[in-house]
Amino acid sequence: MRVLYLLNVSNSSQLSADSGFTFADMLAPALTDAGAEVTMASPVPAGDARVHFAPTTSPSTKYRARFDPGMDALVTLIRDRRPEVVVANQIEAAPAIRAALLEAGVDAQIAGYCHYLPFSFTDTGTLELDPAMNDRGLGRSVLLAFTAGLAACDRVLVHSSTAAAWTTAAAARTGVDLGDKLHIVPAPRDVRLVRDPADITPPEGRATGIYNHRLYKHYGTARFSQLARRLVADAPVRLTVMDLFGTRSPERIRLDPSPERHLEELATTDGVTIASDRGDRIGYRNLLSGAHFGIAPFRPGCPWSMSVIDCQAMGLPVIGPRTGWLAEHIDNELLFDTDEQAVQIAQRLATDAEFYLVHAKRAHASTADLTPASVAARYLEAIK
Repeated sequence: MRVLYLLNVSNSSQLSADSGFTFADMLAPALTDAGAEVTMASPVPAGDARVHFAPTTSPSTKYRARFDPGMDALVTLIRDRRPEVVVANQIEAAPAIRAALLEAGVDAQIAGYCHYLPFSFTDTGTLELDPAMNDRGLGRSVLLAFTAGLAACDRVLVHSSTAAAWTTAAAARTGVDLGDKLHIVPAPRDVRLVRDPADITPPEGRATGIYNHRLYKHYGTARFSQLARRLVADAPVRLTVMDLFGTRSPERIRLDPSPERHLEELATTDGVTIASDRGDRIGYRNLLSGAHFGIAPFRPGCPWSMSVIDCQAMGLPVIGPRTGWLAEHIDNELLFDTDEQAVQIAQRLATDAEFYLVHAKRAHASTADLTPASVAARYLEAIK
């Protein structure tokens, strides 16, 4: 099977902060191992030389990635590679990909992978637009472009049951019937970030928590900052907050200055340490090894989080708000609705060794089926 993997890299200068690239860099070699011939069309190549590389230009903004697919380049690429399957990691580009296939005279399936949902649903079934995609009211247009992309796909892949339910509901509201083309294929865990729980030592009365998520406003960072102050004040806990972006370009700051503001606030909070892995996965592993538990993001309706999986694969229990995929995936004893409940859970993790070790093992076990080989098998089954 010839697979053309179209990858939008939003942070080519900060690849460690780009979950889509990390996903592709692990998945593409595993697909190759399973017998597929993979070409990754991306601004940067995969780390495995067996994966063919077709260089592309990274979109300058998140909106260009959705509304400017570059038809001329698509047609040229498709004519050159003659794929049997085109993977669209930007769902909104799927109609343009379909048109490019027609123009190029190539008969290929389009498999759309929903790495990111520009919407969520509340517990009462209300659809909410993602504020990150709603600058100057663009959110409704992004939603319609997303569902138009779903209609153009032959296969639609999502990370989780939560994402499947939301994607199906959003499609139905715009008259798109996904039928039997929707498949759940979770992301692979990073093989460099796996630790045997038997090697984990529980904290001895004081624990270090790590928050390893982007500090955008729409990730609920203000809500996390509020909890951080409570945790360091009322529990035997110190926190490490990762600076995933470093120095961002003036253009990105102008579009959304919230990471810089939140980072400055957290840096002045007693009991909170700001850390960076400087884009090095070994450095990242060392930071995770130095922590005792992770904290999930407060992003409304979170459909999936690679950073949560990173912690769990390292045997770190993750505590999180009872919402979206987090409520589906994280052990119920580690979910909270209030800051007070979060403090109580953190306190128990820090002081109850048996409770801690049970949840360290459960965290690791929750990622056991996410090896690249297992995920690649599910991926190929879904797109065939």
